[in-house]
Amino acid sequence: MFYWVCKYILIGPLLRLLFRPQVVGLEHLPEDGAAILAGNHLSFSDSIFLPMVCKRKITFLAKSDYFHTPGFKGWLTKLFMSAVGQVPVDRSGGKASEAALRTGLRVLDGGALLGIYPEGTRSPDGRLYRGKTGVARMALEAGVPVIPCAMVNTHLIQPPGRVRPRIMRVKIAIGAPLDFSRYEGMANDRFVLRSMTDEIMYELMQLSGQEYVDMYAAKAKTMSADAALEVEQPDPDALRASSSAA
Repeated sequence: MFYWVCKYILIGPLLRLLFRPQVVGLEHLPEDGAAILAGNHLSFSDSIFLPMVCKRKITFLAKSDYFHTPGFKGWLTKLFMSAVGQVPVDRSGGKASEAALRTGLRVLDGGALLGIYPEGTRSPDGRLYRGKTGVARMALEAGVPVIPCAMVNTHLIQPPGRVRPRIMRVKIAIGAPLDFSRYEGMANDRFVLRSMTDEIMYELMQLSGQEYVDMYAAKAKTMSADAALEVEQPDPDALRASSSAA
């Protein structure tokens, strides 16, 4: 109930007025039945703008941090995410990945639309990164189509770390459903899963116009953080040379 109140009364009308979403391919969203909406991930606001233009409810697999952050702000975030029907999942890998898969399958078994970001985390620089194969496995096990949904400009509207968004127009491009029924019964074949995932990411690249990077976004973030630390830490040899000169 609160999902629809937010969409049509509390939040949706104001966002439509401010950001004037331009939607291409809305006809590709099914009126009923289960499907996976696979999107690129540029900003936290991706999970707000896409549901705003879709007539049906979208349930996203949200990272569990949103539900376990301490303090008043964390409580408000948990309340909002729970109220709009988002489902917490652990993204730490291993057994957690299997649990997230099962959670997604339960959503799809109920005939719902499931929102997934194959990159696994937000892009650190606006480029499109390699997708994880969980989306492919879920599509095969549930026997549902995958609909690519590309967000454009959301990394400019609300970059990572920025709380107050910039007011500018957002574009959403929705592609035709991808039917992977030809791979039925091959959910455990890693080569099939990789091929499917790459096809999904290619469609997202075409829709979004992003540059593609054949690397996981999480690894790119780690590399950026390590590079920043190297810059911040002084070179011991340089320090000794400076000390000797003094």
